[in-house]
Amino acid sequence: MPMYKCGGEIPVLESERLILRRMEKKDAREMFRYWSDPEVVRYMNMPPFASIEDTYEMINLLNGLSESEDTLRWGIELKETGRLIGSCGFNVWELAGAYRGEIGYDLGREYWGRGYMSETFRLVLPFGYGTMGLNRIEALVDPRNDSSRSLLRAFGFRDEGLLREYQKTEEGFVDLLIYSLLKREYGR
Repeated sequence: MPMYKCGGEIPVLESERLILRRMEKKDAREMFRYWSDPEVVRYMNMPPFASIEDTYEMINLLNGLSESEDTLRWGIELKETGRLIGSCGFNVWELAGAYRGEIGYDLGREYWGRGYMSETFRLVLPFGYGTMGLNRIEALVDPRNDSSRSLLRAFGFRDEGLLREYQKTEEGFVDLLIYSLLKREYGR
């Protein structure tokens, strides 16, 4: 089986309420609303964005990293309004010798608790296992992020333990939990 390469092409994935698609310059204003919200970025281990220009640069960076096969990030568009409500994707993936990827996700605060991220996972996980050929999908989660931990458990991810002082932030080093879901466990 040939190894998956996106080559900067971020495929469109679609569900009943959502379209997952490449983020563009026009999305910077909407994503700035989320990435500048301290509540949204609280557990993302990054400071809130200070400007729309910072947001545009991040969108460009993420799209550029898809060209080098390092990241695959979708904007989550609400079909009903055509507006982005967040983003999701593989922060990193490694095929040769590992066949694993790390999932990351965020959602605007006004969209929390409506099942949008579960719907997104039902698109992204099968894409990761099927199209990309991943065997293992990981998530790194701040231990205080109960909502994220609940989402992962609902999809069968297992808590594999605490990574002590794993990441450096403006506040210092932070612990993260590592969760994983294997291809053979998905959908059981």
